[in-house]
Amino acid sequence: MDPLISPLALALERQVGYPQKLVDTIGHPVMWFGKLIGFCDTRLNTSARTPAQRKLAGVVALGLLLLSVLIVTTGIRTILSWLPLGWLLEMLLATVFLAQKELGRAVAAVADALRTSLAAGREAVSHVVGRDPATLDEPGVARAAIETLAESTSDGVVAPWFFLLLLGLPGIALYKAVNTADSMVGHLNDRYRDYGWAAARLDDVLNWIPARFTAVLVTAACFFVPGASPGKAWAIARRDARKHDSPNAGWPEAAFAGALNFRLGGPRSYDGELVDLPAFGDGRSGLGPSDIMLALLLYRRTLDVLLVVSAFVALIMLVS
Repeated sequence: MDPLISPLALALERQVGYPQKLVDTIGHPVMWFGKLIGFCDTRLNTSARTPAQRKLAGVVALGLLLLSVLIVTTGIRTILSWLPLGWLLEMLLATVFLAQKELGRAVAAVADALRTSLAAGREAVSHVVGRDPATLDEPGVARAAIETLAESTSDGVVAPWFFLLLLGLPGIALYKAVNTADSMVGHLNDRYRDYGWAAARLDDVLNWIPARFTAVLVTAACFFVPGASPGKAWAIARRDARKHDSPNAGWPEAAFAGALNFRLGGPRSYDGELVDLPAFGDGRSGLGPSDIMLALLLYRRTLDVLLVVSAFVALIMLVS
């Protein structure tokens, strides 16, 4: 793989994103993954199967998804390798699997809406979180947006970049396929506890390094955000990350909480059921639109640090 692919993909996607006209015309690869995942779910995850059979069906479905993605992306990469500037086209395709621009836009929209009214804030945050927005007050909406921003910095940006760096276009596409499968079927309810086991466990494995590296990047970014504390970012991440049920999600969330002296997490409602989740950080929990914007500043500086790291790695690869 050309070493310039990962830094150029980061730089380009951050500015351009995935055009809405393409979404309207042909959809998005993650949507295509979702259709295949849904197709397998409907046909393989039936109530007639035993728990063991459902678990095996989930392994088979995940295998089919990954094999399909691997065949297509490896074929595309092989064809592009025959072209004089094929690596540039691979870079363009890789940007599809990064989410820097859209994540920042969606979270900023929550801050803008919340300045208008609580109802508008609830509506805006409903597009980025899975919890019940109707139960949230203004601080709850702000915390939900910031928590999503923190977690998605890892699985929407850092992890895809990591697998792009390691394995090129097939790597980033395979990661997004697993992450999409986990978001759709990796739930601990009666329908998906067994069927979604393989997707959830593989997603945990793939995100182990990126989640911790995200906490490191957030810590470094604190040096470029007025009032942010790099010491507290890393200390709170190390102290509180393990509280999360996920082995990975707590790292970026706790790092953001420590960096900005926020208190994130805590009880929340999903489908009408109150879930008691751990809190991260020791700071303020009464957050508002200005705090969302501060978190977005930390997010952007984190992306800056990631781009510098990516460029440095590319430089090492070029001269070695």
